[in-house]
Amino acid sequence: MSDNTFQASPIALAAPLPRRSRQARVVWRNNVVTVGGDAPVRVQSMTNTDTVDAVETAIQVRQLAQAGSEMVRITVNTPEAAAAVPYIREQLDRMGEYVPLVGDFHYNGHRLLTDYPVCAEALSKYRINPGNVGKGEKKDKQFGQMIEIAAKYDKAVRIGVNWGSLDQEIMAELMDANSRRAQPWETRQVMYEALITSAITSAELAQSIGLNPDNIILSCKVSGVQDLIAVYRELARRCDYALHLGLTEAGMGTKGTVASTAALAVLLQEGIGDTIRVSLTPQPGEARTQEVVVASEILQSLGLRVFVPSVTACPGCGRTTSTTFQELAKQIDDYLRGQMPVWRMKYPGVEAMKVAVMGCIVNGPGESKHADIGISLPGNGEAPAAPVFIDGEKAMTLRGEGIAQEFQGIVESYVQRRWGAGA
Repeated sequence: MSDNTFQASPIALAAPLPRRSRQARVVWRNNVVTVGGDAPVRVQSMTNTDTVDAVETAIQVRQLAQAGSEMVRITVNTPEAAAAVPYIREQLDRMGEYVPLVGDFHYNGHRLLTDYPVCAEALSKYRINPGNVGKGEKKDKQFGQMIEIAAKYDKAVRIGVNWGSLDQEIMAELMDANSRRAQPWETRQVMYEALITSAITSAELAQSIGLNPDNIILSCKVSGVQDLIAVYRELARRCDYALHLGLTEAGMGTKGTVASTAALAVLLQEGIGDTIRVSLTPQPGEARTQEVVVASEILQSLGLRVFVPSVTACPGCGRTTSTTFQELAKQIDDYLRGQMPVWRMKYPGVEAMKVAVMGCIVNGPGESKHADIGISLPGNGEAPAAPVFIDGEKAMTLRGEGIAQEFQGIVESYVQRRWGAGA
């Protein structure tokens, strides 16, 4: 190795920039979810049940919470839905599930929060869209009614602007002003300005009415990756409110997952964003919880959070002889995710565990040594043996038809030994 191998200074380690926002609190009973500041970036999601069905909604809320959602939003759009909210909260409390509920209000939120004070108290946070609170003189009055109730009960409020329901009065004013510019902006740039202006002016109005600025969270939702990045960079530059990130109508399956990841990863790496949601359209038969899994994976991949043990697995190639390692990797991944609701309480720290399930000798032993526990299954032309590595050392070799079951048992024993009581 030559003397010139290293540079004069070490290559900088990659890390997300620090966030600079205020810190809000979303509370239910003894569960305090801090948002912003130095708190972790939070995952949230939304039910797609009819809120009027309190039991079905409570069940889905619990499923989302168990999957890792730290706040769950529910639609509150009718008097019947508002009346059901306290019963949903009661069902969750009986199950010992204290995840905060967020009420999603459009058009008639001022009436529902006024007419159903028990609903207003049972919710931990309100989501208000400035574009859907009324027009003309009614707009500020109806917005003010909702903010007064939030201030009364000390609730957090997300002022969520959406380009699909943008305040048309603000947009019209900005378009008129733009037409008088010597060099008019592009229409899209005017829309960016309208989104940001609507969010910030609404937040300032809420503060003037009496809402604690630390209880304000802003969002400006769009459905294009580059649009989202542009808007949030400017929004973060202009204010220090906590920010909620997410593409609106991200789409289905791979498209929605990739688009959300592309946009959110850039912003989170720049220190922008305090809560996220991946708004996936569920594929037929797909669980609603998939959006929570994707959001959690984005944060975990960036090194911002650790939710579940990670499973490293090779993609397979001509050296791999069967789908055994693929099946085992999926089996172990599903098993770890399924155990986490219990393990979080029983084995603190287990979420940081790294497992490797590899398909041949090329990278198998090396990856297994880097993991806490790993297995290298035999590939094409290799001896029918699967070495298991624990904490970087070869611990045993598995053979025969029951390798998958044996390895899962070894993982279980490892977790109990390393993270169990008295470990």
